[in-house]
Amino acid sequence: MSYPFPENFWWGSAASGPQTEGAAQMDGRKPSMWDYWHSIDPESFHNEVGPENTSDFYHRYKQDIALMKKTGHNSFRTSIQWSRLIPDGVGEVNQLAVDFYGRVIDELIANDIEPFINLYHFDMPMCMQEKGGWESREVVDAYVNFATTCFRLFGDRVKYWFTFNEPIVPVEASYLYQWHYPKIVDFKRGAQVAHNTIVAHAKAVEAFKKMKVDGEIGIILNLTPSYPRSEDVEDVKAAHIADLIFNRSFLDPVTKGEYPKDLVEILRERNMLPTIEVDDLTVIKNNPIDLLGVNYYQPRRVKAKETPIPDGEAFMPEHLFDPYIMPGRKINPHRGWEICEEVIYDIMVDLRDHYGNLPFFISENGMGVEGEEKFRNAEGFIEDDYRIEFIQEHLKWVHKGLQEGANCLGYHLWTFMDNWSWANAYKNRYGLVEVDLQKDLKRTVKKSGKWYKQLSENNGF
Repeated sequence: MSYPFPENFWWGSAASGPQTEGAAQMDGRKPSMWDYWHSIDPESFHNEVGPENTSDFYHRYKQDIALMKKTGHNSFRTSIQWSRLIPDGVGEVNQLAVDFYGRVIDELIANDIEPFINLYHFDMPMCMQEKGGWESREVVDAYVNFATTCFRLFGDRVKYWFTFNEPIVPVEASYLYQWHYPKIVDFKRGAQVAHNTIVAHAKAVEAFKKMKVDGEIGIILNLTPSYPRSEDVEDVKAAHIADLIFNRSFLDPVTKGEYPKDLVEILRERNMLPTIEVDDLTVIKNNPIDLLGVNYYQPRRVKAKETPIPDGEAFMPEHLFDPYIMPGRKINPHRGWEICEEVIYDIMVDLRDHYGNLPFFISENGMGVEGEEKFRNAEGFIEDDYRIEFIQEHLKWVHKGLQEGANCLGYHLWTFMDNWSWANAYKNRYGLVEVDLQKDLKRTVKKSGKWYKQLSENNGF
């Protein structure tokens, strides 16, 4: 093999409860913010497909976990839906949900697949959103109760826990760019959401430690390194600011226990600092993570601000820099994202050199393609060589980072099977396994799934 990986390397994939389970109105689950948004604004979703059915993992988990084993998984990340486990946000625990998640965890373990459990994947109960969502400290306390409940119920079997997946996304999508409900444009409120989320995370870590759960706890961050157009001072400064806002704003407090001083100063100058309660900074300082998950899809490229800011426009991050389109870049035309594999190496080196070489793993990386059915061969499965190439080219750079001492423990692809993807619904497919929406959600392993089995068995390629 040209690219062998360390012994006990994690090979697997990531998914989430709301994107795979379906059964949205069954067995005591109550509406999440996604259910509500779809009910009032279905046009915002691709083909108006909402979260009510998704890929039906709720009823087919045994079949799906068998396919995970067939595609080489030794680990798998999913999430527990708050709206299923504690349907009213606080109060009574739904025993049917306890039974379901317990069965899933047991089935994974029975198949020698390590369960990685995430607690929050964008799916707040609507009753909590009505209280203000992450702007509300009442919701922060309710989340900590939810996390504690999960630790108590499943901590005897789950060894790897994650508080949040991509916590910057609800800030960007719901409070800056109007991608997700409630589609607010208010940077200061977004900053408050970010801070309260970090407090919720730190308090959950604190509870985990106090309960002496036999395992490790961390967070999943989508890191999008910022690269300047040139080495010009103003371009470099612009990239630094973008990096502070979109990466270090979460990475620093969960690892170093403090916000970047440059970021604090930028917000203070613009009167955008969130309200910080008495013990917040202490609880953040005292509860660093054990393990980091890194989601990597694309870089961010920026240049010094050149375009004028419209008069009277509320402050936005793009007031401090402009996006830059690099000539000749490689791009996924279906998703519109740049493909730049070597960036994953840059992330690894940064974590090694500036974050104490903390243990981490690649918790998401993947390629979404629209209209994959056109790649179906005569044998009936999809020949997604482009996905195999995408994974290989990224893993070459992961291997280089490992050779140079980065503390990477595994690689999880997004995702195991084609799933519902928020407002994009089923527009782009990411799975190792096809889900046929026209044929009773039939599962068929793609060429990449067969290759992934070989990758895992050989522990390299």
